[in-house]
Amino acid sequence: MYSEKLNKLPPYLFAELDRLKVEKIREGIEVIDFGVGDPDLPTPQHIIDELCRSARKPENHKYPSYDGLLSFREAVADWYTERKGVSFDPELEIITLIGSKEGIAHIPLAFLNHGDVTLVPDPGYPVYFIGTILAGGKPVFVPLTKENNFLPDFDSIDAKTAKKARILYINYPNNPTAAVADKKFYREVVDFAMDNNIIVVHDFAYSEITFDGYRADSIFSVHDAIEVAIEFHSLSKTYNMTGWRIGFAVGNADIVKGLKLVKTNIDSGVFQAVQEAGIAALKTPQKTINEIVSVYKERRDVLIKGLKESGFSVEKPRATFYIWMETPDGMGSMDFSRTLLDQAGIVTTPGVGFGDHGEGFIRFALTKNVETIEKAVERLKEAGL
Repeated sequence: MYSEKLNKLPPYLFAELDRLKVEKIREGIEVIDFGVGDPDLPTPQHIIDELCRSARKPENHKYPSYDGLLSFREAVADWYTERKGVSFDPELEIITLIGSKEGIAHIPLAFLNHGDVTLVPDPGYPVYFIGTILAGGKPVFVPLTKENNFLPDFDSIDAKTAKKARILYINYPNNPTAAVADKKFYREVVDFAMDNNIIVVHDFAYSEITFDGYRADSIFSVHDAIEVAIEFHSLSKTYNMTGWRIGFAVGNADIVKGLKLVKTNIDSGVFQAVQEAGIAALKTPQKTINEIVSVYKERRDVLIKGLKESGFSVEKPRATFYIWMETPDGMGSMDFSRTLLDQAGIVTTPGVGFGDHGEGFIRFALTKNVETIEKAVERLKEAGL
C-alpha cells in the first residue's frame, strides 16, 4: 500500500515504552517524563505580545513570500553579526523556514538524485536519515563515539564513499550526545567537504544553550565555509517557541536557492505574524536568554549530581538541555529505559533510537523543574538501580 521509500523508514522503536508508560499512568503512578526535547518554559511575553499585535494586521492575513519577510531575514542577519560575528546577505543567503526540521527534511530534495549518498551521524537526529530516504538517497552512517568526543572521524570514511557523497550532516552542539565542536573541527569539515565536493548541512539549533563560559561557534567562523555550507537554526529552543514553527537557514547563496526552489513548490511560507514575532524574538535582550539558560544549568547540575550519587557514569554537558548517559553493566538502552520506567516511573529516550552507535546510552531532556528532578533522583536511589 505504501511507497517503497516510506517502507524503508525504521519502525517506531519507542512503541513498547509508550505502552508501558500508559500502563503506569493507569496504575496511578506519577510518571516523570524526560523523554521529549520540548521546553517546558513559556515563550517570553514580549514575543507573545508582538504576535497578538501582528495577527490583527490585515496585510498579514494573506499568503507570505516564499523567502520570508525581508525584515525577518534582516533581523536574522543582524542576529548572526551580533552573536556569531559573521555576515550574510538577507536577500540571497538567508531563507525563512517552518522550523529548522522542515528545512533539514527538504534540502535533500534539492540536491540528491536517486541513489546519491549522504553522510549521516550515528547517533543523530533521525530527520537526516529520513530526509535522505524520502528524497531517494542512500544514507551512509558515520559513527560518533565517546572515544572521539562524539565527533566524526573523517579519516575513517572510505575515500570512494566520500567522493560519492553529496551531503554531510553535522550538528553541534549535538543532539542527542550534547557534544560540542570548535573551530579546529569546523576547519576539518570544510576541508573535507571542499576536497570531495560535498554540501555541509549544519544543524545549529542548540547554539545558544551553553554553559560554564562555553560559546558555540558558527561553521561560518571558518574561512571558505560559505563555499560549501548551509546552517540551520530554530527559534524553538532558544526562545521556547517549539509550537510556533519558525526557523531559518543561512549560507551559500546557491544552496539557499536550491532549498527555496523546493519550498516554492511544496509550501507557502510562514504566517507573517509569526515572522514579526520572530523578529521580536531575535531582538530579545541577552539578559532574558541568560535567564533561560540559567534554568537549564541549575537542572543540569541537580540531575548530574543525583545521577552520580546513584552510582551512574555521566559527564556534565557544556551545551544543549540533554544529558547523555551510559547504561550500567553494558545493559541495552531499550532494556534500561524499560527498567527505569518499570522500577522508578522515569521515562528516558533509549540511545539506540538515534542509531546503532547510540546503543549503550540513554538521553535525559532537562524539561522538568528542579523539584521534579529531585523527586526523580530520590526514586533512582530508592530503586537501587
